[in-house]
Amino acid sequence: MKVAIAGKGGVGKTTVSGTVARALARAGHPVLALDADSNPMLGVSLGVGADETELLVSARQAVADGQAEHEPTMEGLVERFGADAPDGVRLVVATRLDVINPGCYCCGVNPENLIRGLEDGGERIVVCDLEAGLGTLERLEPGQVDVVLVVTNPTGKSLEVARRAVELATGRAEVIVLANRVRDDSDVDLIREVLGDRELIVVPEEPVIAAADREGTAPIDLDADAPGVAAIVALVDRLSGTPVAA
Repeated sequence: MKVAIAGKGGVGKTTVSGTVARALARAGHPVLALDADSNPMLGVSLGVGADETELLVSARQAVADGQAEHEPTMEGLVERFGADAPDGVRLVVATRLDVINPGCYCCGVNPENLIRGLEDGGERIVVCDLEAGLGTLERLEPGQVDVVLVVTNPTGKSLEVARRAVELATGRAEVIVLANRVRDDSDVDLIREVLGDRELIVVPEEPVIAAADREGTAPIDLDADAPGVAAIVALVDRLSGTPVAA
C-alpha cells in the first residue's frame, strides 16, 4: 500500500508522516518512508535526526557531482541511499536532481518517479511526505497511490490548499482529511464548512508535538500517549484496513 501525505507548508504534514510511519512499523508492518519535500525534514520526525537526514541528501548529491557510482534500480536506490530509522522504518530522501534524460533512477528520481517505480512489495507500506502545496498531486495518476492523507489547520490559507488537494486526489485515490492543531468545536465546524461532510481525523493542539519540533526529535518518542500524538497513531488501524487499489 502507498500512502501520500499532502497539504500546505507548515500544517504539520511532516510530523504526521513521521508519526504514521513509526506507528505502522510498531504495529508490525514493513514501512518505507519517502521524504519528497524540497526541504527534507522527515528524518527529524522519524527520530533519525537532522544530521543523518543531511547525509542522505549529500550521498545523492555526490552521485550528481560524479564523486560516487550510479544506482540503476529503484530498489537499489532504496538500499544504497536510504537509512534505517527507529522501529525498522527505512527512510529515503527523494531529492530532485535536475538531470535531463537520466540513465538511472538515482539521477532522475523525483517524487512521482519514486512513487511510480516502487512496487508495493507485498506487506510493505510506503508513506510519502509530499512537497508542500499541490505540485506532486497534480502530476500523480490514478492508482499510483492508494490513500491521500490531506493535512490541514483550521486557517483560511491551509483550508484552501486542502480543498484543492481533496479535489485533485478524489478519483485518483482514497482521500482522508486530517485536521491538525484543532482547539475546539468551532475549528472543526470551520473545516467542515470548507471541506464538506467527509471522513475527518481530528488531532488536537498538542504541546508535546510543539516540544518535539523544538528539540528536533520524534513526537512518538517524546510521549506516544499524548492526546495529539495518540490521535495520529490511531490512524494505523484505519490505514491497515484500507484495501489496496487495483
